Amino acid sequence: MRKVELALDRVDGPGAMDGKAIEWGVAEWGTDGAFAMATKAAAAKSLASGFSIDDHFAGREPNVRAIYAALLAAARKLGPVIEEPKKTSIHLVRKTAFAGVATRRDALWLTLKSASDLKSARIHEREETSASRWHLELRLESPREVDGELKRWLKAAYELSG
Repeated sequence: MRKVELALDRVDGPGAMDGKAIEWGVAEWGTDGAFAMATKAAAAKSLASGFSIDDHFAGREPNVRAIYAALLAAARKLGPVIEEPKKTSIHLVRKTAFAGVATRRDALWLTLKSASDLKSARIHEREETSASRWHLELRLESPREVDGELKRWLKAAYELSG
């Protein structure tokens, strides 16, 4: 219980989850402990923002939640993932966001971070945000679309974020 209290003390206040706080968490408790600390901080931040994961699925078809579950399961196989609900989307975060998820009535829009443009009919929108960074948007209508190709793209995005 003492570690949880220390983590909560450490992540409260200005500058809470900056690089020094994360380095401290790793040194103090190892990677798992630091991830637990970051998860607690993200949950506290989410509560303070007034948005929740569940808010994004209100009024949506059940398949939208199933797509998100498949996507999140694939991401978590890569390593620690923090869900950060925002007003219009959910960010999936390693050290920085590697994916953004926007729910619609019967589908999910996924924005992936990429080091380059990917040539695929599955990508509906692409934006070059800097010389070596792209944001790529895909519309997912079924959990089956979280397939090998998408998992490779997700892994590349995850690696860019850490």
